[in-house]
Amino acid sequence: MAENENCVLLISGGMDSVTLLHYLVKEKQYENVYGVSFLYGQKHFREIECARWQMNVLGMKYHHVLDLSVMKLLLKDGSTLIKGGQDIPRLEDIPVEERIQPPTYVPNRNMIFLAIASAWAEAIGVGDVFYSAQAHDEYGYWDCTEIFVARMNHVLELNRKHKINIHAPFLKMSKQEILELGYRLGVDYAHTWSCYRGEEKACGECPTCVERLKAFESIGRKDPIAYEI
Repeated sequence: MAENENCVLLISGGMDSVTLLHYLVKEKQYENVYGVSFLYGQKHFREIECARWQMNVLGMKYHHVLDLSVMKLLLKDGSTLIKGGQDIPRLEDIPVEERIQPPTYVPNRNMIFLAIASAWAEAIGVGDVFYSAQAHDEYGYWDCTEIFVARMNHVLELNRKHKINIHAPFLKMSKQEILELGYRLGVDYAHTWSCYRGEEKACGECPTCVERLKAFESIGRKDPIAYEI
């Protein structure tokens, strides 16, 4: 049983954050998961719809979708995920040496989101904030690393009254391991979305599609969402 019955979760509606939601409810037994999703100027909102569905199916009452779309004015030149930015590349078109921080990286996104989530947690008297950083197989982001989480928590320790702890329980897990956990927990992956392009069908070739498809293949299952390729 969780020491505190409440926690805050960054939930995008993607495979990882949805699995983490089910893990917190079913494995860690949090009674209330306060979910927060963001409109930050991204090129589509398909994931947000999935986040809403997953929160509802688990009976979680507290889910806010915050409109930070003004961020696109500042970030469109720094990420292919932002409206007005360059086209989202295929994974195979990204040179290997650039995959440590590919063009799909959004500047300071996790730091911004975690700061807001931590503020909400403090306001409602919650001590635990979760996000679904994981060990990417094909590419990587600095704000999904162990040292990033440690230093964020070091800053939050400066709070003189209300202590917040950021947790990333999937930090050292591969996509395959997360998927295996999700199936054990009964996650319906038909109601998740990963593709960066956000068309009617997933593209099957952007970085996150490639990683997702490989994870399903590695455990011998078929991804339940439709793909162009």
